[in-house]
Amino acid sequence: MTIDITGLAPERIVFDISPLAELGVALHALSEPAHHPGLHGWATATAAGLKPDLADRLHEADFLWRSTFSDIFLPFAGLPAEPGRIGASLKEELDLLDRLDDERFVSSALEFTCASTYSTGAPSPLVDASRRAHALDLAANRGPRQLDFTRRLLADPASVRAWLRRLFEDCEDAFFADTWGRVSTQLAADARHKTELMRRKGLAEALRAVSPALSLDEGGTVISADKLADGRTTATDPAFGAGLTLLPSSFGWPHLMVVHAPGWQPVIQYPIGAPELPAAASVELLKLRMDALAHPMRMRLSRNLGRAAYTTSELADSLGISAPEVSRHLAVLKKAKLISTRRRGRYVLHQLDVTAVARLGSDFLETVLR
Repeated sequence: MTIDITGLAPERIVFDISPLAELGVALHALSEPAHHPGLHGWATATAAGLKPDLADRLHEADFLWRSTFSDIFLPFAGLPAEPGRIGASLKEELDLLDRLDDERFVSSALEFTCASTYSTGAPSPLVDASRRAHALDLAANRGPRQLDFTRRLLADPASVRAWLRRLFEDCEDAFFADTWGRVSTQLAADARHKTELMRRKGLAEALRAVSPALSLDEGGTVISADKLADGRTTATDPAFGAGLTLLPSSFGWPHLMVVHAPGWQPVIQYPIGAPELPAAASVELLKLRMDALAHPMRMRLSRNLGRAAYTTSELADSLGISAPEVSRHLAVLKKAKLISTRRRGRYVLHQLDVTAVARLGSDFLETVLR
């Protein structure tokens, strides 16, 4: 994944903090605690303290943060008039979210149904009948609540936007105000440190400090993020405004997120800490699992399955291969006890056993999840 920064003025590269972006990754940690072993205590305590109504509403909308990180948590990057302007509070950022037009909002909210075309600037499901049908079909695979949410979003974006704003406000009241109060000081300190490092030693050194997965080419014109996902964007789009924003995150490990959708200013959200992982498995089991994961396609499958449960047909659609080929790869992963399978109605869902993968070591886990 690359970001073209040719001609970008140094002052347009900004380290900052975002309460809404941090809420997004906190909700992900809450919904997928296995991805974040260092946050297990926080996730358990927070989930236990949620009122049933709030827990139900979070479940209803969890595809916004569970399997993908929706760009709606970074509205400042999608506003052409003022790209890069981050709200100082969650309320201010929700005000920015309210200013996104419906097509942009719906496309980013339904990214989980159209990840393969979202980054290409394809038409919104609001205006494209085929993408609308595809979004509804994939939402149905997630369950009746997700399907109902998607239908409501496509039929009446305004009411769903108001519903989501209230949901995020209720999260702030229930747990996030306290959480943000505890982590924001650390995040602000990291942003200041990286800004000073960039000023004194240059962008390349600052990027190395952000993540080993980030690098700057010799000409200083292209930032590369070593992720399994492909994508490219520019930080100097004349139609949108020049700029690149980097956001530290306390809840983000092991995810390194890069906003690269057309019409959005690029953003890199990076983790500032990594917890200890479980000890490695036995040599015999390790060999079996590494052999299973040696195939490039199974690595790509692991990326999907590490983020959420998928059906065979969804995986085939996402990866552009046949369903029988997906089934063969899934059989290898299942033999190595790296995936779990469960049935939901007429659908069979597969998901990566993140705990088992963690025993392979942090390198593999960070690669498939970042």
